[in-house]
Amino acid sequence: MKVIICGAGQVGWQIARHLASEKNDVTVVDRNPDLVRRVTDTLDVQGIVGFASYPDILASAGADNADMVIAATHSDEVNMVTCQVAHSVFNIPRKIARLRSQSYLDVIYSDLYRRDHLPIDVVISPEKEVTEAALRRLDTPAAFETEFFFDGEIQMLGITLDDKCPVLNTPLKQLSDLFSTLSAIVVAIRREGSLFVPRSGDQLFVGDSCYIFVQKHDVQRALEVFGKTTPSRDRVVIVGGGNVGFGVAQNLENRSSRIRAKVIEINRVTAEHAAEALERTIVLHGDGLDSEILIEANIERSDAILAVTDDDKTNLLAAIRAKSMGCPLAICLINDPSMVPLLQAMGIDAYVNPRATTVSSILRHIRHGRVQRAYSIGDAEGEIIEAQVLSTSTIAGHYIRDIEFPEGVLVGAVKKGTKILKPSGSLRIEDGDQVVLFALSNDVGEVERLLQVTIDFF
Repeated sequence: MKVIICGAGQVGWQIARHLASEKNDVTVVDRNPDLVRRVTDTLDVQGIVGFASYPDILASAGADNADMVIAATHSDEVNMVTCQVAHSVFNIPRKIARLRSQSYLDVIYSDLYRRDHLPIDVVISPEKEVTEAALRRLDTPAAFETEFFFDGEIQMLGITLDDKCPVLNTPLKQLSDLFSTLSAIVVAIRREGSLFVPRSGDQLFVGDSCYIFVQKHDVQRALEVFGKTTPSRDRVVIVGGGNVGFGVAQNLENRSSRIRAKVIEINRVTAEHAAEALERTIVLHGDGLDSEILIEANIERSDAILAVTDDDKTNLLAAIRAKSMGCPLAICLINDPSMVPLLQAMGIDAYVNPRATTVSSILRHIRHGRVQRAYSIGDAEGEIIEAQVLSTSTIAGHYIRDIEFPEGVLVGAVKKGTKILKPSGSLRIEDGDQVVLFALSNDVGEVERLLQVTIDFF
C-alpha cells in the first residue's frame, strides 16, 4: 500500500516508522529539509521537501497512485487543504487529518467534513486525545502511565515500586502462585533506565518501573498487591487553561463526583474565556511557576497538580514547585519523550505524552482488523500491540509455550469471544482470538511477521 505522510515531526516520524516496518511504500513530505533528511536517514521511506498542500508536491510524492494521505503538519489549514487537494485532484481513497483548533471540531460543524464539502475521512484531535489521557491519569493516580485495550476491558498500568511494595524480591513465577486468581501480569520493567521484558525467575526491586496488564475489575486489587494506595483527588490544581486544561476542567465539572478544580492561566484572554465558560471552576490569572499564585490556589491543601501548558519546562518546574509546597501528586504533559526517564528523579508521579497518544489514535483509525491498536512506550523503546489472530497466522492453533516469540515479546492478555484470559503456556491461540502483546522496538517487526499483519481498508 502506498501512503503519503505530510509532516515529518515526531508524529509523522512515528507513523512512518510503523507503516514502513510493515513493508508499505511510504513517502514523507515536509517543508523542513532537516526533518526530511532525518526521516529518510533513519527509515526505509522516501522524502520530499515542500509544502504538502501544493498539488505539484503531492504529485512528486506519488499521489496519482496513493492509497492514503495522512496530513499531520503543525497547521490545521494546511492539513485541511492537503486533504481537499488529495481528493479533488488525485482522488486518493482515504484521507486523515490532524486538527487542533476546537472551532473546527465543534459537533455543530461536523457536516463540514462530508465528501462533497471538505473530504476528510478521519479527523484526529490531539487536544481531545490528550485531555482524555490526562483524565485517565487522574482516575488512576497511583500509576505514572495508563492505557486501555480490548475496548476498556484490559488496563495497562505503569507503576514505580517503592519500599512499601509487599512483593519485592519475589520471583514473578512465585507471584503468580501467590495470587493465582489475580489477572495481573508484568509485561515489562524499566530498571536503571533500561527497558526489558522479564522472565518467570526475575524479581522486582525498589525503583523498578513496571508495566502491568490487568483486567478492569482487578485494578484496585492489583494496585494493593504492588503496594499502591488510591489517594483522594477531591481538589485539583490545573496549570494551563488552554484546550487541554480547559477540557479537563470542563469534564471534571460534568462528573457526578464533586471534584473541585482551580485553573491557573498566564494569558489574560485565555483565562477570561475559561472563567466565562466554566461554572464551578475557579480560574486564576497568573504564572503557574509563581509561588504566590500557587499559594492563592491553596496548593498545599490540594490533592493533585496537573501541569498541561504547551511548554515542557513550565510543566516540570510548576509540578516540582507544587510538590515542594506540599501537593502530594504531580502529573505533567511532556512532549519530549527523551525526558521521560528523568521524571522519577524529579519527583513527577505521572505524565502524558501527546505525541504517543496522537500516534496511537492515528494507528487505531488506519488499521482494520489484524492490528487494531499500537501504543508506544517511552521514547519508542517498546510497543503494545492489540491484534486479531488470523487463520493464516503462524501462531494460530499453537499453545503459547510452543510459539517462538522473540525474547523481547510477552503476551499480556488473550480474548476468546467475550471471555478474557490471563495468558499461560497451556493456553492455545486460535483463529479469531484477540491478543495484546508487549514488544521491545527491535522485536516489533518479528511480531508483525508472526501475526502476518496486513493493512486492509475494505
